[in-house]
Amino acid sequence: MPTNAPSVAHTLSDVTTSGSTLRRFLHGLPGVDAVGLEARAASLGTRSIKTTAKAYAIDLAISMVDLTTLEGADTPGKVRALGAKAVLPDPTDRTTPTTAAVCVYPDMVAVAKQVVAGSGVKVASVATAFPAGRAALSVKLADVREAVAAGADEIDMVIDRGAFLAGDYLKVYDEIVAVKEACAASARLKVIFETGELSTYDNIRRASWLGMLAGADFIKTSTGKVAVNATPANTLLMLEAVRDFRAQTGIQVGVKPAGGIRTSKDAIKFLVLVNETAGQDWLDNHWFRFGASSLLNDLLMQRQKLATGRYSGPDYVTVD
Repeated sequence: MPTNAPSVAHTLSDVTTSGSTLRRFLHGLPGVDAVGLEARAASLGTRSIKTTAKAYAIDLAISMVDLTTLEGADTPGKVRALGAKAVLPDPTDRTTPTTAAVCVYPDMVAVAKQVVAGSGVKVASVATAFPAGRAALSVKLADVREAVAAGADEIDMVIDRGAFLAGDYLKVYDEIVAVKEACAASARLKVIFETGELSTYDNIRRASWLGMLAGADFIKTSTGKVAVNATPANTLLMLEAVRDFRAQTGIQVGVKPAGGIRTSKDAIKFLVLVNETAGQDWLDNHWFRFGASSLLNDLLMQRQKLATGRYSGPDYVTVD
């Protein structure tokens, strides 16, 4: 399913000079064949991965997890426990990879940073009035600057879905650009679309290109706070977008499905999507992540089963 942007006389930088040119570009992207998209995602999900390939995939998936806690009841103690688990996911087996990052609210960044110091595990912080994004730009930018000042390596921002759905694409673009500037050179930017609220695959494709045009380092499906989060189909669509964006611009952008990915089987299906759609260049935690809380436990249990031949069960892994 080709998704290349339409042939235009101007460069991609020109399409963001006004609301009308940006709208013309985004609505000129090819429409999504929903039936074909879902059929391909389902077909790729049937691939059988076994033995050494499965062991490799599980370790790769562990290394791609953004271990997340985003609750009003989060405490410093809970965040410390989460950070310790990210650094040493399985205390009985020190060959287990570390996770890619821990993801917390801005006020917990400093706590997480202390725990993971020197480990290579990143600290990601949600920002911009997560999860709804209903705040003035000045408030959103203050949220980002607080997280960056506390040591966040990555910022996960939410777009203004209301503005996007109203067709005010330039407002969304300008906000992403402003957040990117607030990240400075110290933090990579993940842009969350909340795909479950965008209603159509065409909107997800447009949001993907809009985020990349504005300078996103990652495009991310969801906050995990709505009914529909990451799905194979919407992730496949976003993988096609980053593949085609790199083909057109030479710039590589990461993808992060988040919410609803709970089992090793699910994670491996997503890795197959990455390999078969974007390619091996994205099979690295610098370019692909899972936003998850419970997924890591299942990955650890499956890893233990492959190593020992016995299924340990959930009592053998920590809850947080």
